[in-house]
Amino acid sequence: ELIPKLDLAKKHISSQLHVNLPDIEVRQFVATAIILKGLGAILFVFGHGFGALLLFVYLLVSTPLLYDFYNYRPNEPQYSVLLGDFLQCVAQCDALIFFVGMKNSMPKRQLRRKVPKQKAT
Repeated sequence: ELIPKLDLAKKHISSQLHVNLPDIEVRQFVATAIILKGLGAILFVFGHGFGALLLFVYLLVSTPLLYDFYNYRPNEPQYSVLLGDFLQCVAQCDALIFFVGMKNSMPKRQLRRKVPKQKAT
């Protein structure tokens, strides 16, 4: 099911960039996607920004390939299912960008204020 989608994407990118792309093995593509998603999820759970970046790259590459709603007419039943899944992945990308932005906006270490000593009277 993924082979025709990869071939179509490869033809489209080659025609737009005027460059011949090498053949993409489906097994390597799937293995890379599993590694990106797994490693990214583990790092993201522990609050590491690099995990969010890996998940973002995974979603950026896989979403247009897996959820190709643009190849269907709006009155076809697959269209609404694929569009919903596509928009969900876009929302996940936005959430990852928000996470990285919030993580970078917070100071690394907050300085403690010195409490002034009370004067003895």
